[in-house]
Amino acid sequence: MSQFTVLVTDDDQDIRDGIEIYLKNEGYRVLKASNGLEAIEQLASNEVHVIILDIMMPKLDGISATFKIREQRNIPIIMLSAKAEDSDKIHGLSVGADDYVTKPFHPMELVARVKSQLRRYVTLGTYQGKTQRLEIDGLVLDADSKEVSLHGEPIKLTPIEFKITELLMENAGRVFSIRDIYERVWNEPAYNAENIVAVHIRKIREKIEADPKNPRYLKVVWGIGYKIEK
Repeated sequence: MSQFTVLVTDDDQDIRDGIEIYLKNEGYRVLKASNGLEAIEQLASNEVHVIILDIMMPKLDGISATFKIREQRNIPIIMLSAKAEDSDKIHGLSVGADDYVTKPFHPMELVARVKSQLRRYVTLGTYQGKTQRLEIDGLVLDADSKEVSLHGEPIKLTPIEFKITELLMENAGRVFSIRDIYERVWNEPAYNAENIVAVHIRKIREKIEADPKNPRYLKVVWGIGYKIEK
C-alpha cells in the first residue's frame, strides 16, 4: 500500500511523530499538520487517501475542519479525541467523519482502522458481479464513478454513506438489520453499532429525501432494520 498517503493532523507533535512511525512501517506515505488549517492546506497541494484528524486543536478544530473538507471531498476521516462518551462519537460521525478513535489508543489499532478505511475507499462499489449503475425512481448510484444523483442533481455522500446506500439499493426491498449493515459496511463484528448506523442513516436521509421524516426511499422497518423501497 506504499502508493497511499495518510494525513496525520494533531497539535501534539509526539502523537504526530508516533503515528508517522507506525504508518511508515506499513509502507504508507505520511503528511503531517498541527491544526485544521494546515490540514486543509496540505489537501490543496497533495493527493491524500485517509485523514487522521484530532478534534481539539488551535486555529481550526477537527469538527470545523471536517465541515470544510466535506464541502468538496469524500476522503475517509478518522477522528481522534480524548472524549469517550457516545454523544461525542455521534457528534463526530454526524458531521462527516467515518470512524472515531478514543485517546489513548494503541498505534496498531489506528493502523488497522486506516487499512479498513482504505479498503472501502479504493474498492468502493466493487462487489463481485453486481450492477455498476443502480437506479430507483430518480435516485441513481454509479459504482464506477462513485457518484450519486437525485433527479439529475448530484448528491455528496461520504464513503460510508455511499457504501450503505449502495448496499441497500443493490438489494432494494430487502430489510437489513443494524448488525447486517454494520458488518457488511465496516467489515468488522457489530458491537454497540446502533447509534453509529442510525447517525449515518439519518445523514443519508437528509441528503436524498425531500422530507426526511416521511422518506420515499430509505425506510425503517420497526424492530427489524432498514431498507430502500423499490
